[in-house]
Amino acid sequence: MERLQKVIANSGYCSRRKAEELIAQGKVCVNGNVVTEMGTKVSGNDEILVEGKSIDLDSVSYVYYLLNKPRGIISSSKDEHNRKTVVDLIETEKRIYPIGRLDYDTTGLILLTNDGDFANFLMHPNNNIKKTYLAKIEGILDKKAIDQLKRGVVIDDRKVGVVDFKVRKKDVDKNTSLVEVTIVEGRNHIVKRLFQKLGYDVIRLTRTGYGELGLGTLQSGEYRELTIKEVKKFYGNKK
Repeated sequence: MERLQKVIANSGYCSRRKAEELIAQGKVCVNGNVVTEMGTKVSGNDEILVEGKSIDLDSVSYVYYLLNKPRGIISSSKDEHNRKTVVDLIETEKRIYPIGRLDYDTTGLILLTNDGDFANFLMHPNNNIKKTYLAKIEGILDKKAIDQLKRGVVIDDRKVGVVDFKVRKKDVDKNTSLVEVTIVEGRNHIVKRLFQKLGYDVIRLTRTGYGELGLGTLQSGEYRELTIKEVKKFYGNKK
């Protein structure tokens, strides 16, 4: 017997977090009955429908993609306004979804999969998965801001998990700075909010690293499949 949200995630339909939302919204049926209780357990003999679609665990094979997300693309499997999503950029018959989100105007590395356990592992805050961003900010990052970054920046009564940062470039003529920052959390808009707290607006933001993965030679809109070795490395690097 397995928890219902885990079974849905393992089927590749969506992430475990999204499965919990669908259960709470009454969009999941087990053996013809709507289930809204999160602790419900099911077996392989149960008939599960999610949003009217049957879950078939026997036909699942997992896939993992690394995409260089362009600006103006939604980090979702579907969009209610029919805007293009990251899923639309990948040619596959699998029902995949992004692991976490990048803002509409943020570019760079995003992972997609149909493996619910893998997605849940990467998004769980206790696993401290590093994400590296390159931020172009308005203004020249001064010593006061750098010292504050070293001490730690508190947002919403919680210190932002900054692992490392480097000032890559200062353009005095254009009054901009290029700063690389590595964090171990996934709060919404956290990098933009981090710099805003320091007094700087982010002009452009790109995620360049996820764990030990980088964009490599992938151009905007291009993607590749992860190797099994790369997938397993995430689990091996758990702290």
